[in-house]
Amino acid sequence: VLLIYKQWYQRRVREADDEDIIDETLYFFKANVFFKNYEIKGPADRLLIYLTLYTTDCLNRLNKSKSKKDALNDMHTLAISRFALPGEAGFPLNAVYAAPQGPDTEKMRQYLTQCRQELGKRLVEKVFGSSDKPSKWWTCFAKKRFMDKTLTPLGQQF
Repeated sequence: VLLIYKQWYQRRVREADDEDIIDETLYFFKANVFFKNYEIKGPADRLLIYLTLYTTDCLNRLNKSKSKKDALNDMHTLAISRFALPGEAGFPLNAVYAAPQGPDTEKMRQYLTQCRQELGKRLVEKVFGSSDKPSKWWTCFAKKRFMDKTLTPLGQQF
């Protein structure tokens, strides 16, 4: 489990140069989204892949948000909505993820929910900044499919 710096609650003070997996996902998103293949070297790469796919879903939702406030509400709703875990039928990356067993299933769901919530908040800040309209330099990546996969089930629209 990788450490996540939450904006709304922290147990320790975040230094200016501290980065977590959420920062890394957002920093490399625009380059990574063009990859059709991604070499997995460890568990952090698996989480990076999942969060990159989730970022694409978030951008699709942000394209339709009318204001920054609506965008924050949309990101929260998306983060806490039911989602498939590795080993479940709707999970697109079952080939590269091992299914969690027993109590690890709920821990994984909680951790991914935290990651989704924090990524959504930080993405809204990047996409909207100080304006009330989304940046076209972020939303133009909404239609790209990282590794030709999506977390959104077929036929489900935002």
